[in-house]
Amino acid sequence: MRARVEEIVFDCAEPLALARFWAGLLGGEAVERSADWAYVDPPGFVRVAFQRVPEGKGAKNRLHLDVSAGDVDTAAAEAVRLGASPVGAVVADDHGRFQVMLDPEGNEFCFVDG
Repeated sequence: MRARVEEIVFDCAEPLALARFWAGLLGGEAVERSADWAYVDPPGFVRVAFQRVPEGKGAKNRLHLDVSAGDVDTAAAEAVRLGASPVGAVVADDHGRFQVMLDPEGNEFCFVDG
């Protein structure tokens, strides 16, 4: 049997707001299925969904998305305009550059190049 990823789901407090943020970042339209569930279907990627949970985020994610967006600095600036926050400085090594970011609810993701 081979399984395939159908969607990636984030627990959150405000599903539609987070779907709108990620739609702005990845493309696609935010869709509210209910007050407790929203999603976006980014072009060329699996569905990214958001479900309301009662508890807040308590620790660093055990999984995060690496997002290739061309220029890391430009992508980070656009993400900040959409509501994200950078974590530390851009990191550069022999394999390229990356910037750790937090979405509006504190979920980590990285912009990468290289």
